[in-house]
Amino acid sequence: MNFESPPPQLIKNRERDDGERDSVRQIGATTGSHPRKFRQDDDDEKQRKGEVCAETVSLSRIEVSGFVFKKLDLHESYSLDEIVYRSRSGGLLDVQHDMTALKQFDGKYWRSLFDSRVGKTTWPYGSGVWSKKEWVLPEIDSDDIVSAFEGNSNLFWAERFGKKFLGMHDLWVKHCGISHTGSFKDLGMTVLVSQVNRLRKMNRPVVGVGCASTGDTSAALSAYCAAAGIPSIVFLPANRISIAQLVQPIANGAFVLSMDTDFDGCMKLIREVTAELPIYLANSLNSLRLEGQKTAAIEILQQFDWEVPDWVIVPGGNLGNIYAFYKGFQMCKELGLVDRIPRLVCAQAANANPLYLYYKSGWTEFNPVKANTTFASAIQIGDPVSIDRAVFALKNSNGIVEEATEEELMDTMALADSTGMFICPHTGVALAALMKLRERGVIGKTDRTVVVSTAHGLKFTQSKIDYHSKGIEGMACRYANQPVEVEADIGAVMSVLSQYLDKGSKS
Repeated sequence: MNFESPPPQLIKNRERDDGERDSVRQIGATTGSHPRKFRQDDDDEKQRKGEVCAETVSLSRIEVSGFVFKKLDLHESYSLDEIVYRSRSGGLLDVQHDMTALKQFDGKYWRSLFDSRVGKTTWPYGSGVWSKKEWVLPEIDSDDIVSAFEGNSNLFWAERFGKKFLGMHDLWVKHCGISHTGSFKDLGMTVLVSQVNRLRKMNRPVVGVGCASTGDTSAALSAYCAAAGIPSIVFLPANRISIAQLVQPIANGAFVLSMDTDFDGCMKLIREVTAELPIYLANSLNSLRLEGQKTAAIEILQQFDWEVPDWVIVPGGNLGNIYAFYKGFQMCKELGLVDRIPRLVCAQAANANPLYLYYKSGWTEFNPVKANTTFASAIQIGDPVSIDRAVFALKNSNGIVEEATEEELMDTMALADSTGMFICPHTGVALAALMKLRERGVIGKTDRTVVVSTAHGLKFTQSKIDYHSKGIEGMACRYANQPVEVEADIGAVMSVLSQYLDKGSKS
């Protein structure tokens, strides 16, 4: 069987005689428990043709017996070609695929199809995202896709770190930061910018794409927009991101506004601006990005030959990513590729921990917090947009939430680096959370565990310099590795080396 192009049964029969008759819609939130039924007359015709379609569904919180659930509103729906980010009631939106159409093919078929595309150069299937095109944005024309062949990132066996510091032999780090712009945000941005590219070719009123960012989102947005020739507008909190992160959107030609506020303030402003101007919103409030990010979960299963790990730990700030991972795993389970999903852990910095506090309260009351400065700057968010999505994902995966202080995350980052990695502070948060869960016996020593690394350590070299020079006020920097100054004399050099080697032989 040839898997180089989508199965013919899954290719959309494009109809444009009645406007943009499209199988992608959005549905709002309700308290009802109606059966799933979406414009049955249209869908019956689509099923007869064997088309794959997606729908976008609004998520909202419904209190039932003290728990928060999400339901579908069958009375409010939108095409993905419409520019809308929330339901009329303010609920979040989420893409829902036509699972009946996808279930025409069994799990073995999908595993074979996805595996056959790994490493290929056939456009666009060599991308880790677009190799799952039928599950991401099935109706988009391949000519409209904007891709840097993102995804396919290393699943690193952290053997030495696991054995030395955790007593674990089955610890893995998913290096999503080994990517085009150095973070996992590329996975979602290729989908969002591709859809914007499609809209602009349809002469929809989109003059550019905008985002609020703590660094990585703006880097991904500016790069993908530059590749497509689409203007990008970035709102950044002044003096709160690394120079490496700041220079990326500048280099890629974005229009950058540096603001005297935090991320939450930038987010409020960009939402107001995109409500007034034809600028497409690129933050994770936009459900399209999560469709790309969910492919990292599918990729983890692929890299384990479709065996399911016991735990997956994800750093959390605006909280879209933890939901994206849940969605990817759950989709694989529902379509028969695997028979279960892993337990999820969301790891937060203690200086920006609203989800952790909500979890510790027994999910009784959510309160945004004022995020304090953290070295894990990309998750320095006190009022996360995707709080409802995250809670849904955690409850449905028997998940938990853990936090890490600044000293814990920096010490853990140093320990990880000492075993051959070069991680970002956000990954330090996730690994520190893992260490706590191991100490309490929540995660067992034989549990197969994946820690998601969200960005490349090279974006955060200043934090490493500060740590190893012991230049962080109030922090012991216990594992700092400082250079030794020595005279350019063979005797002095031999003396210092002897001391070092002697010390190493005793440790």
